[in-house]
Amino acid sequence: MAVALLVAITALLQAAFLVIEMFLWDTPTGHRIFHLTPEFARESKVLAANQGLYNGFLSAGLFWCLWLGRTSDHVTLFFLGCMLVAGIYGGLTAGRNILFVQALPAAIAILGVLTL
Repeated sequence: MAVALLVAITALLQAAFLVIEMFLWDTPTGHRIFHLTPEFARESKVLAANQGLYNGFLSAGLFWCLWLGRTSDHVTLFFLGCMLVAGIYGGLTAGRNILFVQALPAAIAILGVLTL
């Protein structure tokens, strides 16, 4: 149950990233969250939406794994691993806080899956 909760939290985080990047990027909320100027947000809106879509795929995959149950641990680890790699890359290239909001939750969920 605890591992399912960890996976659900990571799936919800990815869904939140989708919403922020696809729909809120060029709004005051998106500007505040990502520390963007309105000009930069407007110019990068399409790229952010594409990135949000990828986050949505990770979210969908993790929710699918929850639906499949414990028989899908290998698939769950795949999606969590993708989230971890994306979080590490983002943390190293875009902003250190991504390590804490994307990579760390994925790493904790991976440990949970592996220890059961």
